[in-house]
Amino acid sequence: MKVGRPEGVRKILLKGIFWRILIIEGILLVWSLLYRILMEPAAQPVELFWYAVRIVILIAIIIVFIMVTFRLFLTRKVILPLEAISESNRKFQEEDTARNGIPLAEDTPQEIQEIVATRTQMLDTILRVSEERLRLVNFIKETFGRYMSKKVVDEILDSPDGAKIGGRRETVTILMSDLRGFTSLSETTDPEMLMRVLNRYLDRMSRIINHYDGIIDEIIGDAILAVFGVPESRPTDPERAVACALAMQNALMELNRDIGEEGYPPLEMGIGINTGTVLVGNIGSEIRMKYGIVGAAVNTAGRIESNTIGGQVLIGESTFTRLGEKLTAEPPQTFMMKGMRKPLVVYAVTGIGDPYRITLETSRVDHDGVLLTLPFRCWRIEDKKVADEAATGETILINDTLLTATVAPPLDPHVDVKIAFDFCQEAHCFEAIYAKVLSIGEARDHGAVHQLGITSIRPEDRDMLKKWMDKAG
Repeated sequence: MKVGRPEGVRKILLKGIFWRILIIEGILLVWSLLYRILMEPAAQPVELFWYAVRIVILIAIIIVFIMVTFRLFLTRKVILPLEAISESNRKFQEEDTARNGIPLAEDTPQEIQEIVATRTQMLDTILRVSEERLRLVNFIKETFGRYMSKKVVDEILDSPDGAKIGGRRETVTILMSDLRGFTSLSETTDPEMLMRVLNRYLDRMSRIINHYDGIIDEIIGDAILAVFGVPESRPTDPERAVACALAMQNALMELNRDIGEEGYPPLEMGIGINTGTVLVGNIGSEIRMKYGIVGAAVNTAGRIESNTIGGQVLIGESTFTRLGEKLTAEPPQTFMMKGMRKPLVVYAVTGIGDPYRITLETSRVDHDGVLLTLPFRCWRIEDKKVADEAATGETILINDTLLTATVAPPLDPHVDVKIAFDFCQEAHCFEAIYAKVLSIGEARDHGAVHQLGITSIRPEDRDMLKKWMDKAG
């Protein structure tokens, strides 16, 4: 059954007063006639008729007088104040303004004045609580947005189940970056200076990741774990991740130019990318939890990143398959990693096409160098442990990023090594140099020819090598 709009207080009051007065006057009319008949039995019908007419006219005058005076009285005392309250509430609801004052006459009944006062207090309380809640929500978003992605913060705050432990399966693209040689650099650099450089580096990289709609899941020291595909998955996740990685490497070159003019050592970064299915959501316990991702795809991304050298962007086969001809990449490389059942196939990306059109400016494929013979010893590094047995070697060609050298016994491809030049020249002694075996060539008298990509070298050692290369050149 359809219910119509309820009547207003003005109509209800006036109609109720009219009918009640009419009923009372009717009772008085009947009572007067009966009383006249009983008291004057000899009265003629005509006399009774005109008597009734006079009473009806009198009653009509009384009704009109009462209705007019009551209408004015109720309108001023009750109806107008109540209508003012109703109109103010309607404006507050429609306009969502802070407060609406209600002007009342001084002789307005006390109860109505109390209603208005109570309403004002309630609105003040509601608005104050709402403003405090809004400030709190903004504070949470701004504060925690610095520790995790603003998109993730919005999802947690907006969802009723946002704070519950658990997750969902999603196909995402994972980007992992790490500075090469930062640990050894931190041992020989002033901590405050190092922190300033690190913060500038992280700020630049974070802005690029945000620009490509990735979220930073975690920052561990100088390493960044970023995800493309959460909180919502998109078909462009893999290509945005690769474009982001290339932009990050190019931005690092600009940053190195800036910090180099200020006397800071240059930074080198390796980036690994992988696409796969992970579990996305709140991980941990009721005491401590974080919003993040877990799964084999994350571990694979870490394995890919661990095989990079400075300036490189390596992507897994799953990412490469999704992007196809959009990429410019070197031939695939194969790594047999510990704990994996099949080889890890990766591609070194040097560019991506439309709509990004980014070319890697930090490509380190230059195998030319200066003929320079320097004897050294080197040790394999596995799981961050340096092997006890050393191999001996001798450089053939040296450039800023590569060492071409003979090593005996031969090293395995793609392993990390620690190199030591056991001599001092021109009052300079070399610290340990870290490198990765990029390729192994033909055998010579002093061992097989190895291409060693430098991943970490002390700035003073790099300057000394450049000085010798300039002399040899």
